[in-house]
Amino acid sequence: MNSIIKSSEYNFWLKELKSKLKQAQIKASIKVNTVLLEFYWELGNEIVEKQKNSTWGSGFLQQLSDDLMREFPDMKGFSYRNIKYIKQWYLFYSNWQQVVANLDNEKGQQLVALLDNEIVEQVVPQLTQIPWGHNVQIISKCKDTQEALFYVNKTIENGWSRSVLVHQIESDLYTRSGKAISNFEITLPKEQSDLANELIKDPYNFDFLTLSENFKEKELESGLLEHITSFLLELGSGFAFVGKQKNLKVGQKDFYIDLLFYHIRMHCYVVVELKTVDFEPEFAGKLNFYIKAVDEQIKTVEDKPTIGILLCKSKDKVVVEYSLSDIHKPMGISEYHLTHIVPEELRGSLPAIEDIEAELNRKG
Repeated sequence: MNSIIKSSEYNFWLKELKSKLKQAQIKASIKVNTVLLEFYWELGNEIVEKQKNSTWGSGFLQQLSDDLMREFPDMKGFSYRNIKYIKQWYLFYSNWQQVVANLDNEKGQQLVALLDNEIVEQVVPQLTQIPWGHNVQIISKCKDTQEALFYVNKTIENGWSRSVLVHQIESDLYTRSGKAISNFEITLPKEQSDLANELIKDPYNFDFLTLSENFKEKELESGLLEHITSFLLELGSGFAFVGKQKNLKVGQKDFYIDLLFYHIRMHCYVVVELKTVDFEPEFAGKLNFYIKAVDEQIKTVEDKPTIGILLCKSKDKVVVEYSLSDIHKPMGISEYHLTHIVPEELRGSLPAIEDIEAELNRKG
C-alpha cells in the first residue's frame, strides 16, 4: 500500500481525478442553477398570467408561498419575498409585452409572441448562467433591461461574486465603461481595438483613497499601490501588476514609467501614467514615448502592441482629441474622481488606519 501511495504515477492520477471531480461539481452546480432559474422564469410567467386572468385576490402570492413551502419544506426559494422577486424578475425583462399588448389587435398579439420567443431564446439563457442572488441584485438596482444585461454579461465574463457585482453597479460601471477618449480604432486591429475600448472607463473611481488637498503624483501612486486590490478591481478583470517606476534606459537617459501592467486577456503591456493636474497636450507625447520604449525593450513577439492609459484630474475633450489625432501609439485618456480629500492642516492630526485597527482590536 505504501509503495502505491508514494508512486508518482498514482499521485499524478489522483491529481487528475481531483481536477475532474471539481470540474464535475462546478458543472453540476451550474446545471442545477440553470434548471432552477428556468423554473423560476416559467413560474413568474404563470403568476403574471394567473393574476391577469383570474379573481384570486391580493393574497394569492402569500397563499402560493405557504402551499409550496408546506409541500417542499427542505427547498429554499419559496418564501413570500422570493416569490415576489420571481414575479418582479419576469416582469422586468418582459415589460415591453404590456406596451405591445395594448395595441389590442392581431398584429400586436403576433408581435408579443415573437418578442416573447426572442427573450426565451436569447435573454433567459444568459440570466440562468448567473446565481439567483445576482439576478435579484441586478433587477433591484438597474433602471432598465439594457443596463441589467450589461451587468449580467459582465458577471458571466468575469465570474464576479455578488459583492463585486454590487460594487460595480453602485460605482455606475455601466455609464463609465468604454467612455474614455482614445485613438484605439485607428491604431489597433478591430478585434483588439474593441477589447481595448471595453477595458477602459471614464471617470475612474478612486473613492477608496484618502489624500491631502494638494496631493502629489507620488502620493497618488503610493495610495493606489497601498490599495492595490481596490485599484485592480477598479481597473477591471485581466490586469496583472508588473511594477511601479519601471526604469527604461533610452540613449544615455533613464526614464521611469509610473505603473506598468500586463493585460492577460489582451496579451499586451499597459502603461499607466498619473497626473494630478488637468490634461495637457504634452502628456500624450510623453506617454507615446513610453509606449514606444516598452514595445522596443520589454514586449516580445508573442505580445500584442502595448497600450497606454493616462489618468488626469480633468480634461477638455477637444484638447484631448486634437492631441491624439497625430499620435501613432494606442492610448486612452481618462479622468479620476476622489471624494475623500483631507485639508492639509488636519492631515497630521488624523490617526493612521493602522492605529484605528489596533484600537479596534484592543477593544475587541
